[in-house]
Amino acid sequence: MLYSRRKVMKDLSLGGLSLGMASCLRSIQAHAAGKEDALPKRFVFVVKSSGIDKFNLVPEGLENHFINPDDGKKLGNRGRREGPLVDVSLTDRRLPEKLKILDPFKNRLTIIQSLSGVGFRGNHTKGFGTLSLHDSENVAVAPTLDCLLGLHLSAGPYPMYGMAMNGRLLEPGWKPEDSYCYPNLSAYGPAKPVAFQGSPRKAFLELFGAAVASPEQLEKKLALNGKLMDFLTEDARRVEKQLSGDEKERFALYMNSFESLRSIDEKKAALTGRIREHAPELTDRFDSLAPSARIESHFEIATAALIAGLTNVITLRPDTLGVKYTELGLSNSVHALGHLQENTASNGWTGHQARMEIEKLQLKQIANMAQKFDSIPEGNGTMLDNTMIVYLSCSSGDHHCAGHDWPFVLLGGMGGKLAAGRYLEYPKYGDQGHRTVSSLYLSLMHAAGMQIPDTFGQPDSNLKLLDLTGPLEQLMA
Repeated sequence: MLYSRRKVMKDLSLGGLSLGMASCLRSIQAHAAGKEDALPKRFVFVVKSSGIDKFNLVPEGLENHFINPDDGKKLGNRGRREGPLVDVSLTDRRLPEKLKILDPFKNRLTIIQSLSGVGFRGNHTKGFGTLSLHDSENVAVAPTLDCLLGLHLSAGPYPMYGMAMNGRLLEPGWKPEDSYCYPNLSAYGPAKPVAFQGSPRKAFLELFGAAVASPEQLEKKLALNGKLMDFLTEDARRVEKQLSGDEKERFALYMNSFESLRSIDEKKAALTGRIREHAPELTDRFDSLAPSARIESHFEIATAALIAGLTNVITLRPDTLGVKYTELGLSNSVHALGHLQENTASNGWTGHQARMEIEKLQLKQIANMAQKFDSIPEGNGTMLDNTMIVYLSCSSGDHHCAGHDWPFVLLGGMGGKLAAGRYLEYPKYGDQGHRTVSSLYLSLMHAAGMQIPDTFGQPDSNLKLLDLTGPLEQLMA
């Protein structure tokens, strides 16, 4: 019976099917043939501001190397105390309070501490360096990890798609962005930054317009874009004859942008049925200015976009330093909270507690996303088993980002290529056995099926006596 089913599925033709149905059929065929490696892989990068506190990521029962044992004070930059690699299973350990919302997914959760990224500058942010690991705070000088993965994995209209609260990291009189913005986070290459969508409503219409448009409207739009492109191409031939050298190259880039727009529309049209099936409901919440509502809306849209196949890589920027979480009773900005530490915030919490509650708010949305993915069968498991959610900060583990301790929370799977359900804490910066963020990013790229170099990004000259090449051994299955 199994043989017959597999033979039927292998014999099915992909020809003539819509992009969405073809993608679905490939998934079914991969399962029928027992080829789990052929299932689509996806990434979600959630990049918060102001660091992720390290001391409250340690599971119960383990020695906390980020707290001074004499007075209980939290340690800052270069804060990890001396000690060997910590590599333990999470199976029989209680998660720290901050991560308890992720307890249902503990077997697919990995907490990583004490990786470093010191070879490039940053004050409140590493900027583009967060995902490229170059000295690139304000100007993109190299492709970022999310864009590289998107180009490798995505078959939909968007290689990667980004949503952000707003562009500038520290903005007085902050308010959410209502259109495109540049958070200096993602780039396809030098001087090729990615614009993020700030407005949930506009992101919905951009991604799921096919869900609210009639077939006639879609056909008319495609026809109009096609005619426009034909006109531009014909006109371009006349203009191009008058150009030479650098001018001709710049004009070619201009024309490519129009061709890219037409390609996006055509791919979205091919996914119309799948988009209609999985598009979220357009509600008034998409217009809310409350940070928690914005974050919730961005996660909802991102989840639906991945399920519909519009992209395989999403990058979310849930807050910036100017954000005030007034719904938590806080009149202090994220920036101000980063300096409070044990001092009291406006609602009576300490700075440390306020920062944790903000992280819990963001982690709740990660849990909701994971639950949705886990409800969708895929291959021998679920969509979550082929999706990796990466929670990190553009400021490593501190408000001011020296980058000696850079925490990461990974949730999901890459088809079993990465070990999960573990707590990994590497030796402190400079000690034997210490590793850098470069090796983590190489691990993710390798799990996604990419050919990887020995290192990624800009090497740290202070660590030249350590072997920092290749993926993290403890993370590879």
